Amino acid sequence: MQNHQSHNPTINYWYVWTDRDGVTHQSRRQIQDFIHKGIAPHTSPQWLSQLKQAAATVTFTVLPVGWIGEWHENPKPQWIVPLSGHWFVETMDGQRVEMGPGEISFGADQSSKEDTQNHKGHLSGTVGDVPAVLMMVQFEETPIME
Repeated sequence: MQNHQSHNPTINYWYVWTDRDGVTHQSRRQIQDFIHKGIAPHTSPQWLSQLKQAAATVTFTVLPVGWIGEWHENPKPQWIVPLSGHWFVETMDGQRVEMGPGEISFGADQSSKEDTQNHKGHLSGTVGDVPAVLMMVQFEETPIME
């Protein structure tokens, strides 16, 4: 018996982006381009969405309890996937989003402009009493995701 969803799944994520004035924001987006096929020849079908992009780097980081960084831009376009613990991202528009395991963010705020409070990009840090363990998948160029 095959057990699979009858419709294409979606995965929600936070998208950190910069507007024309150089101010950063966060908005919810969805990965929706799933196809139902095996991951390799002769394997059972599953829902797959693949993002092909050259020059990807995977980095793991541990943010200590109480860690709060400086205001900064994402160094390159990157997926950020919390593996354990919780962290937050605050953008220049004042929106603060807290995330934990199962929630993902895409950082694309590389063209932000410093505001009158010396904020540029975003602020991030840990939430709670355990370190935040994050996996980042960083790209040389912003992948096409729409």
